[in-house]
Amino acid sequence: MPPLQRWLDAGDLRRHRTSQREIADLLAVAVRDLSDARVTALSLDRRFATGYAGALQLATIVLAASGFRVAAQRGHHVVTWLVVPELMGVGTTETGVYFDSCRALRNRSDYDRAGVVSAAEVDEVLREAEGFRDQVLEWLAREHPRLVPGPA
Repeated sequence: MPPLQRWLDAGDLRRHRTSQREIADLLAVAVRDLSDARVTALSLDRRFATGYAGALQLATIVLAASGFRVAAQRGHHVVTWLVVPELMGVGTTETGVYFDSCRALRNRSDYDRAGVVSAAEVDEVLREAEGFRDQVLEWLAREHPRLVPGPA
């Protein structure tokens, strides 16, 4: 059984009908988060978490455009990063692994203690998230052109 069907059967994913408007709104949140993550007045931990949040919104675009939404309450970030390569192709497997490791670091900085993120990790998450943004937009234009947001 394909992994997507297993996640649907387990209730971790559900079918979802999206719109160009929803995709535009999700993209606007991702762009805002990536911009906010560059605000140097914020702590490194917060900048990292915000950059990660931008990447997660981009992954949410991939799921929505493909007709899915993560339904899992606990572990919804994990499910998202596992599903993205299934939808975008094996070339994004490393992307999913990378952002899942970012999820774990974000969890430590959000829930366990302050000061766990380095400036290099912030730079890296922003670089990776911006590259992922480009991948998502190219994929969206190729696979779901009717969902590509128009000019604002």
